[in-house]
Amino acid sequence: MTGHATPPELPPGLLEEYLAGMRPVLVALAGLAERLAATRNDLAALEALRRETHKIHGSAGSFGFMEVSRLAAGMEATVKDWISWPGDPEVDRGSLTRWFVARLAEMLGLEVPKPAAAAPRPRVGPAPRPPQATTRPTQQPQRNPPPPRAPASGLKVTPAPPPPPRAQPKADLPWILPPPDAAPAEPPAPAIEHPPPAPSKPAPASSPPLAVAPPAPAGEVPEIVFVEDDAALAELLAYGLNSRGYRFVAYRNGREALQELLALDVRGTHPLLLLDVDLPALDGYSILDALQRARPGTYRVVFTTVHGTEEEQLRGLEAGALDYLVKPISLRVALEKIKRWVGR
Repeated sequence: MTGHATPPELPPGLLEEYLAGMRPVLVALAGLAERLAATRNDLAALEALRRETHKIHGSAGSFGFMEVSRLAAGMEATVKDWISWPGDPEVDRGSLTRWFVARLAEMLGLEVPKPAAAAPRPRVGPAPRPPQATTRPTQQPQRNPPPPRAPASGLKVTPAPPPPPRAQPKADLPWILPPPDAAPAEPPAPAIEHPPPAPSKPAPASSPPLAVAPPAPAGEVPEIVFVEDDAALAELLAYGLNSRGYRFVAYRNGREALQELLALDVRGTHPLLLLDVDLPALDGYSILDALQRARPGTYRVVFTTVHGTEEEQLRGLEAGALDYLVKPISLRVALEKIKRWVGR
């Protein structure tokens, strides 16, 4: 693992969990690389790539992968340029993203995911023959021959009874549905192609649980609230806060977190709010602005973000934040600062 030194504060097994979580991330990044190789200005793929590199930039260093964090930071800046100039033909975005995925896997000590194979054509059985499929219904009247003519001699001939109607043959191709008269007598269900539908599953919840850690016990106000969309970093912070015995709650989505913060009964206390700047649905600055207007002075806000420039830190402090934590976060340093902010 290039440039890796496991932080001593990491508990046993947490690093392995982080690496296990990075495997599907690499697969997703490889898929984005193939999309960009096919369509260089795929804005949805570019935005997804920006989000993933941003998360890696912010969390990898906290698990000892500082070089990975720097690599992701450079790729994040590159993707931002691509989004600003989607039609720029100078760079082969697919090839560069493939290189990034391969280098990232190498630095993490993981296997490079293989590009996804092209989706197979949905062919089953022989190739379709549209002329036969379209003319088959018109051939059915010819199956029963017309009754024979009476002979010229005037003899009366009783025609043979017509053969019993043959059952309608089943469609022999999966993409040709049975004709309407082959349907069962009971009320017909909507036509469904092969394979048959899987058993119905319970409908998923409208949104995943917001808290990534158990909320503070009933009747107790949390000392700390943190809002972090990166699952790996959220788990690391939760471990550190649990180890020090803090009462805390955690959220992953900015808009949902704001709803809870506006409704939380703090009982005259002033919880510490560790607030990520780059959040889905609602960014950290918007959350702080809403809290200052609706509940001024209720929360003591510390921004956590990868944007560590002097200008960004001054922006946060001028907006009313107590302090600024720059990612990647050292858990030991973060816990020491939290001890001073909380007062215990």
